[in-house]
Amino acid sequence: MTELNTNAKIEITSKDEIGFLADDINQLYRTLISAIQHLEIEKENVSKAEQEKLDFLRIASHELKTPVTELNATLENMILGIGEYADYDVYLPKCKEVVEQLGKMIKDILSMSRLQLDGTNDCEQDISLKKVISEMCEPFKLIAETKAIRFVVMLENDISLHISEQLLKKALSNILLNAVNYTEAGKNITVSISGQSLSVINECTPIPPEHLKHIFEPFYRTDYSRNHDTGGNGLGLYIVDTILKKLKLKYRFFPLSTNNGMCFTIQF
Repeated sequence: MTELNTNAKIEITSKDEIGFLADDINQLYRTLISAIQHLEIEKENVSKAEQEKLDFLRIASHELKTPVTELNATLENMILGIGEYADYDVYLPKCKEVVEQLGKMIKDILSMSRLQLDGTNDCEQDISLKKVISEMCEPFKLIAETKAIRFVVMLENDISLHISEQLLKKALSNILLNAVNYTEAGKNITVSISGQSLSVINECTPIPPEHLKHIFEPFYRTDYSRNHDTGGNGLGLYIVDTILKKLKLKYRFFPLSTNNGMCFTIQF
């Protein structure tokens, strides 16, 4: 027992006071071993979480460096009046686009930092998932219409939840935006509630397995869409993954069996 051998125990050979004492010591030792094992698991989880935060900050620093360097070089060339950079009417709007891109990225990074530092959920409340989805889909319907995308909402039943509405809405917003961004004109997006599941299906080119396994990593963008104009900043699904894990909700993101789209499901 002094060596913390998990199989150690006192052999009980009597049913008198000594036997009862031996049994109490055995139970106490099993409780102690269990507590030590639990603490070791918690220690590993904390170490893993800390490493994930460090990795995120390292990748974030690298991602921010690229547009900052681009902006600095463009402005320097504009100040010196070098070649085409002397045309302020062309390059000032481009500089503004980079600044807006940086602003959005910084906002998402700060949002992620708050999620990682906050060990508890936002204020939880009773909500109707059907009502939340109905309200959230309206602006995305308008965006879809401008891109000639058919946006269908099918809410067969409702699901009552006691959850952080703010966090859930943030995750759903990223899922819906991702669907709209990666659906071509003339295709369909379907949002539905069935049983205890919410599904968002969008008709698109399915994500290959080699990319799908990395899709929830921070700043990851598929090779065929790694620029910020078409591929976003690579934080959307990472934020979704972080929030849904924080809310302890199971989810799946997978290609349709018909090979004509992707489906994101959340189990409540």
